[in-house]
Amino acid sequence: MTTFSIAKSRRVRSTPYTSRIEKQGVTAYTVYNHMLLPAAFGSLEDSYHHLKEHVQIWDVAGERQVEITGKDSAKLVQLMTCRDLSKSKDGRCYYCPIIDDQAGLINDPVVLRINQNKWWISIADSDVILFAKGLAIGNKFDVLIKEPNVDIIAVQGPKSFKLMEKIFGVEITKLKFFGFDYFDFKGVKHLIAQSGWSKQGGYEIYVENTKSGLELYDHLFDLGKEFNVKPGCPNLIERIESALLSYGNDMDNNDNPYECGFDKFINLDSDVVFLGKEKLKQIKKDGIKKKLMGVQLDIKSLSLTSSLDIKNDKDEIIGELRSACYSPYFDKVIGIAMMKKPFWDVSLPVKIEVNSNICTGNICDLPFI
Repeated sequence: MTTFSIAKSRRVRSTPYTSRIEKQGVTAYTVYNHMLLPAAFGSLEDSYHHLKEHVQIWDVAGERQVEITGKDSAKLVQLMTCRDLSKSKDGRCYYCPIIDDQAGLINDPVVLRINQNKWWISIADSDVILFAKGLAIGNKFDVLIKEPNVDIIAVQGPKSFKLMEKIFGVEITKLKFFGFDYFDFKGVKHLIAQSGWSKQGGYEIYVENTKSGLELYDHLFDLGKEFNVKPGCPNLIERIESALLSYGNDMDNNDNPYECGFDKFINLDSDVVFLGKEKLKQIKKDGIKKKLMGVQLDIKSLSLTSSLDIKNDKDEIIGELRSACYSPYFDKVIGIAMMKKPFWDVSLPVKIEVNSNICTGNICDLPFI
């Protein structure tokens, strides 16, 4: 496969850690929120096994923040999401689908409640800040909206807990999942959450002080040697096996939260006001016509750069494959697909054309593992 370089510029920004990861052997980038996001350090499969056994340090500065402050900040954040945040608490993270007036997904961020009048929206790959500003202007909300200087370092993998305890002490191990607090590193406070885009456990360090963050980045590798620490990045294999959905890949603005399996994050019976509420009520009443499901294919490799039609034995198009990879666990290709109703039966035989060849497989539930 021919490879091409990415031209860096103000539109495709480097991160504070870019020079370090390039020395550490990054082999591929993608672009995420107009910023470079490492996509590989050599073999995806080797990195997958390492992530599941040891600890990795990820440059995920592309996971940008939209900071909303002011007396109407809670009202604006709630207007954007179908999840009821009226009982949210300081120091907690909340997974919150953001939708438009027609219930189409805009983003699926993690929302951090710093306090009642200050929120960080830790976004997936879309321009949420413009959406937020438009709503604030249209509703004459008293808020300030900006992208703060926050560059996340993720520490992921089963040994992440021991590594972080070695640096920050036993208190950090007391953080609950999706909880956050401030922890001191050589006189600088860093917001750290127990979170991350893997199911292997770990933390995300929201670096506001770049100088301290770079020192911490290096320190993680120095102290992590005994835990077999390596540089890494969100791993395609691990995230598909775990059904960690990717906005722009598995779902986009043409899909609604019910179709993506976000039922538990949809609160229609509460009194909170949010965009698309009436539309979601109608969707719930009528039922959905498509939904995300898993697919297992009887092949050993597949490089997917666009959706592929999924057909049944009658050659009818019954869905589309949106993400896929080879899974060492299943020893076959697995993927995430949007399937049309009524083709939702687990074990339903399917076929897909790959490089002019027909491969067979079956539908399954998510997650795979």
